[in-house]
Amino acid sequence: MRAILPFLLILMLPGLTACDRSTQAPEPATIRVDEAMGGMPDPGFARAFEPREFLFPQDHGPHPDFATEWWYLTGNLFTADGRRFGYQFTLFRVGLHPDEAAGDSDWRSNQLYMGHLAVSDIAGARHHSAERFARAAAGLAGAQTGPFAVWLGPWRLHSERDFFPLSLEAQHEEFGLDLRLDAGKPMVLQGERGLSRKSATPGNASYYYSYTRLPTSGQVRIGETSFEVQGDSWMDREWSSSALDVDQAGWDWFALQLQDGRELMFYQLRTHEGAMHPFSRGVLVQQDGSVRPLLPEQVRLTPLDVWQAEDATRYPVDWRLQVPDLGLDLEVSAVLDDQRMDHTVQYWEGAVDVSGSHAGVGYLELSGYAGSGGGIPR
Repeated sequence: MRAILPFLLILMLPGLTACDRSTQAPEPATIRVDEAMGGMPDPGFARAFEPREFLFPQDHGPHPDFATEWWYLTGNLFTADGRRFGYQFTLFRVGLHPDEAAGDSDWRSNQLYMGHLAVSDIAGARHHSAERFARAAAGLAGAQTGPFAVWLGPWRLHSERDFFPLSLEAQHEEFGLDLRLDAGKPMVLQGERGLSRKSATPGNASYYYSYTRLPTSGQVRIGETSFEVQGDSWMDREWSSSALDVDQAGWDWFALQLQDGRELMFYQLRTHEGAMHPFSRGVLVQQDGSVRPLLPEQVRLTPLDVWQAEDATRYPVDWRLQVPDLGLDLEVSAVLDDQRMDHTVQYWEGAVDVSGSHAGVGYLELSGYAGSGGGIPR
């Protein structure tokens, strides 16, 4: 489970055409992502009830009959002398209404795109981030297949032939990315053959697949300086018309790339009491691409340290993650404490180190804990 796009965004941004947070006035109100996920989308949108056959290249492109979807990339990249950067690039599509927009104007669209871009400069001890919006009108934003492309203004993920290699181009005022992502390990269909159930409520699920290790090269820009980098990325694709269920308060999501060539993904859905929800799920991807599912009774998660934002939201940025049956006893630690995406929708998303029984790197996403409750240390 990646950052799940909040459907309250539809209510928060009426009349939006194209903007980013540096130029928009007045700015929309902010909201924690777990708060936003309490509302369900229009019942006219399609729902994910059963496993389906995935069709490519079509499923790399948009699914406008569903309320929301995202193209989500994270990675850890290094210069030749070892300087490290983490990055996140996400384009979200939100259906404002399940019916087609009426009229013949190029400016009419019932599809809204939101983009998040971030670079964690470890040596510079700073997390840079930006946000953009546009309606899918007049070419401002959109997605397509043949050839694949998804874009939001100047931010673009695209391919000239088959899906790989992918080109990622995204520039903001003080930082940017220009990357090539090559084919790596095979696609992973998450959940039940790509159906990722988030609760027992029928249709409260998504269609979800991942590429867990994509060799990546290119440039990271900080200010006026560009750095040649190489490393690995992780790509998640998900589409859905669901939300958090009434007994779910948020989530903690781990995407870890181990030095032994394996990858581990686990999302902990949390109850309001802070316990792991029974619909939490994960996978361990072996060196040959084979997949071993992870169920909540197999995984132990213990928060070790917490970073608190200025609004008092707390984020557990250091964890112990254990899978005793598989001999995994990992410590997952943020490389920078403050890697919060502090925009219209607030959540923590950042680069982490993995140590303990196995070494590696990865990305961690946290919806956050409000106040003094939630079962984590203060």
